[in-house]
Amino acid sequence: MLSTHAITFVLLSCAALLEVLGDSCFQSAIHRSSGVGRIGWFALGACLLALYGLLVNVPQWDFGRLLGVYVVFFFVAAQLVAKVRFNQPMTLPVRVGGLLIVAGGLVVSLWKN
Repeated sequence: MLSTHAITFVLLSCAALLEVLGDSCFQSAIHRSSGVGRIGWFALGACLLALYGLLVNVPQWDFGRLLGVYVVFFFVAAQLVAKVRFNQPMTLPVRVGGLLIVAGGLVVSLWKN
């Protein structure tokens, strides 16, 4: 049986991937396609974003804390999709900013009140 932390990690990872892929579909619809292809990209993006919204909100988590940690998952997923789907490398400012995002996520998730 998976621990609560493992389940949370899997759910946040899946939600981040769905959100980033949904956003990338809109990017393709706006900048890389036309006609029926554009409609298809918009429809796929809308479906993926709806699934993301459902997945991230079904569990009863502390919403503010959850989104503070979720930003880390979103950033990592966004960088993976940017590289794989759009062949965009991580620049030094993105790496430094990413380290700050991860550091903030660690503070939000590990700080005990």
